[in-house]
Amino acid sequence: MKFENPSRERIKAILEDAGNVAVVGLSDNPEKTSHMVAAALQARGYRIIPVNPNAETILGERAYKTLSDIPEPVHIVDVFRRPEFVEPIAEEAVKIGAKVFWLQTGIVNEQAAQIAADGGLEVIMDRCIKVEDAVTQPKR
Repeated sequence: MKFENPSRERIKAILEDAGNVAVVGLSDNPEKTSHMVAAALQARGYRIIPVNPNAETILGERAYKTLSDIPEPVHIVDVFRRPEFVEPIAEEAVKIGAKVFWLQTGIVNEQAAQIAADGGLEVIMDRCIKVEDAVTQPKR
């Protein structure tokens, strides 16, 4: 079965309902795409939870080594890791009870998508959460 992203209307609803957004692979380097995207989301009012085993804090938020280390509910798991590294992240997203597994632009892994979908998560792949927010949430 070929994977298809949810409709733009569904993505709009996902973002409207978004609670905490765990950003896996969030860099503490302001010149990296993950940092720019997370900073933009934070500026738009989203709660960002950095997941980076090599950082203490990023964008003023405590960073965690893994998704499982986050002591509060996670709504969206937004992933900035190469496709070959995302299957264990999908498994962990299921384990922590996240609602959405989001792979950023350029990240496609059908197996990870299947793991997340089988675990009850909505899956968005090869899309930028910042772009989708800008398109669907003009008044956030």
